[in-house]
Amino acid sequence: MESITTTDTAMTVQPTIFPRVGYSILSYLMFINTVHSVFNNLLVIAVMLKNVHFLNAMNVIVLSLAVSDLMIAACGSAIVTITNYQGSFFLGDAFCCFSRFCLVSLCTLTLLAYERYNVVCKPMVGFKLNVRRSCQGLLFVWLYCLFWAVAPLLGWSSYGPEGVQTSCSLGWEERSWSNYSYLIFYTLLCFILPTAVIVYCYSNVLVSLRKINKSIELQGGKNCLEENEHVVRMVLATITAFFICWLPYTAISVVVVVDPEIYIPPLVATMPMYFAKTSPVYNPIIYFLTNKRSSLEILSCGRYIPRHTGGGLMMCSAQKSQSRINPI
Repeated sequence: MESITTTDTAMTVQPTIFPRVGYSILSYLMFINTVHSVFNNLLVIAVMLKNVHFLNAMNVIVLSLAVSDLMIAACGSAIVTITNYQGSFFLGDAFCCFSRFCLVSLCTLTLLAYERYNVVCKPMVGFKLNVRRSCQGLLFVWLYCLFWAVAPLLGWSSYGPEGVQTSCSLGWEERSWSNYSYLIFYTLLCFILPTAVIVYCYSNVLVSLRKINKSIELQGGKNCLEENEHVVRMVLATITAFFICWLPYTAISVVVVVDPEIYIPPLVATMPMYFAKTSPVYNPIIYFLTNKRSSLEILSCGRYIPRHTGGGLMMCSAQKSQSRINPI
């Protein structure tokens, strides 16, 4: 069995460092992940396209998240399924760019957290949120991620097999100043900064929701209180899923940048990437739980008829005038 290591001009072959049964297990797990990711995100896209009235400013970002997650599954998880079955990464540097769809997903989650923060915590700023502004934000996210994906191909850092040599990522083990400078900026601007923004925004959202709930409870608004508690649970689910998916990769990235000489076992180096590739499974589930009625209608091929429609947080809080925006 063989694996592939990247050089500046070609892919060279070296012995693998993982048993055949290990690659088979990883291939099977990534196949399951790919199937669930594709199904879940296609369902989100179907819900959006069938209910065009859902495409408000916030849900345009959710739609873009579903598209990027679908690309992670199709161009990331599916490729890793094949390379693990083969036992080596044999596709070359160009295919490594597709692994950066994970960054698109992470930055889209950051944009979503920022806009939710504006809607809930800064109503006057939330009033300015519209589809055009969301599209401008998404354009920036995709161009921003494209820059970081293409830079290694143009000479700033490089791509290469990582961990057990069946997935492709940045050349974490290369000891050049060009590579090290890229890793420092990449870790700061593409992991630590988005994580800090998401934690800050959702922390403030939770605090604001708790204050709204107390106010509603004092006024006897039981139904609205229940809906707001549902929103709180969804925010907590979003934060939990984010940390499960991205904290391991962020942590190992920081460790490598702080101590470039540290030795990390191949399997330990590989697992954070697999955790990150599970995000396309969790994100749609959170969306389904937030929009259960529309999701059930799609799943039942139109046989499910909602008994009533709810407006969520914005219908229950003092910000009723913003009810066109779904905060979750």
